[in-house]
Parts: sequence; structure tokens; C-alpha cells
Amino acid sequence: MKDKRIGFVGLGRMGGNMARCLHGKGYNVAAVFDIDGKVATGLAAEIGATAYTKLADLTTNADIILTVVTNDEAMDAIFFGGDNLLTGAEGRLFINCATLTPSVHQKLDEAARKVGAQCLEACMASSIPQARNGELFLMIGGKEALFESTKPLLDDMSNALHYVGSAGKASQVKALVNMVMNCNTAALAEGLGIGDALGLDLGMLCKVFSQTGANSRVLETDSEDMIQRDHDCYFSAEHAAKDSGIALALAAAQGINAPLAQATFDQYTKLTSMGKGGLDKSGIAELTFQGRS
Repeated sequence: MKDKRIGFVGLGRMGGNMARCLHGKGYNVAAVFDIDGKVATGLAAEIGATAYTKLADLTTNADIILTVVTNDEAMDAIFFGGDNLLTGAEGRLFINCATLTPSVHQKLDEAARKVGAQCLEACMASSIPQARNGELFLMIGGKEALFESTKPLLDDMSNALHYVGSAGKASQVKALVNMVMNCNTAALAEGLGIGDALGLDLGMLCKVFSQTGANSRVLETDSEDMIQRDHDCYFSAEHAAKDSGIALALAAAQGINAPLAQATFDQYTKLTSMGKGGLDKSGIAELTFQGRS
């Protein structure tokens, strides 16, 4: 697939590094777009791409277009706004990587088919270093035959790749992944906060956690940052609230109560309302460490 022209829409922490990764692996990353034009022109100069100011022009100049935007509203804008990616999109493939409400992916899949284009969901459960190094964990939704034909590109972006079903299914899985991760993060924050109040050695406490039923992937990735109060943003509290909200809506639609997920969602929403939504999700530890949980 290295003969295809690759386009990227959304060049933030994840999208920009995914573009760098594919460029470094020999792909023709030819077209980029970001709502912040300086970000787009800067990345274009770095990797030899062209920064476009109109979405329709990017579609014209790319065969495969990866989108990495923040939420449902941003996705709706780039595909259904006055200037949009579906203009002249016949024959194009869209790989959409954002965590969105599943119905948005289903709507987009149908709209793309009507103009002769195709879509895949490629939901990510990874962070910035994995995006840069081609080590993403990807959950793919869409037509299985399209997944198989696109697999060489997806393999170069990931070290774990799972086809999970039709359009919308990958978003369902991703929402549940993030819901559980957010609950684990909040539980770890509370455990460390209580341990700190008791005067325990937090390094020792984490070692004990790691060897018992308190172990988790979040312990491995976030505990040191929590202890050091280091909240460089890899995945924001605002996004954590958004993703848990998607999972809660899915649960409600099935008549399922999810009180733990609801409590965690409320904590991340509280961070956001305090003007701290831009903190890394491990910033939830501050609510406990500072006695405001």
C-alpha cells in the first residue's frame, strides 16, 4: 500500500505522530490538514507533505485518509460541513481513529457508501509513544474484506490488531476499554491517596499492588506519575469523561446500571468543571491527594 497517497486530518498528539510513523516507514504521506494551520504547515515541512486549508482539496489529493479528531461534533464537521471530506470522495478509503459514539461511525459508513467511498473504524487503545513507533493497539470495525485488504497498512501502525465486527462495533469495544481503564485509574488514585495519608511508602505500596489482586495495567503506566504529581498530558481527563460517557450511554440503552462507571465519570467531569480537563487522566489523583474526593 506504499504506492497510495496517504492523508491525515487531525494532527494532534496522536495524529501527528501516526503521520510521522508512516512517513518513516516509507509511506507517501502526501496531504495533511488541521484546524490549526500552523500545526499542519509545520508537520508538512517536516515530512514533505502538502498542508491543505480545505478538506475537499485533501480528499482530491489522497487515496487513503486517516482522521484523528476529538469528538462527535468534530467528526460531523469534517464529513458533513460545508467544506467536507466526502466531496469528490469516490474511490477513497477513510480510516477513522477517534473514539466516538458508535452511531456516528454507522452514519459515516452509510454516507461514504453513497458517494462510492469506504470506511473502517480503527479505534486506538494506546498513547503517544505507540503512535510514533507503530505500536498501537487497534480495534477495527467495518467490512471484514476491507479490513483484510488494508491489513498491511494497519499492521505497520500497530503491534496488536483486532477485527471486532461491523461499523460501530469497534467504538463499542473501545468505549468499554476506556470505561474500565478509567475506573482502574480512579481506584489506583484513591488507593495511593489513602496510603499517602497513612504515611505509607508509596513505592512499597505499588510493589505490593503489583503482586496481588490490586495489579492492573494502569498501575504500570500511571502510578509513578501519580506519586510524582506529573501530569504531562498523554490522555486528558476531559477525554476520559467523554469516553466513559459514551459507555454509560450504551449501558443505559440496554437498561443496565453502571454505578462504578458513573462515579468515575463524575470524578473526571469534576476535574473538567474545575478547569483541569486538560490534565492527564492520572490527574484524578489530585482529588484524593488533596482531600477533595
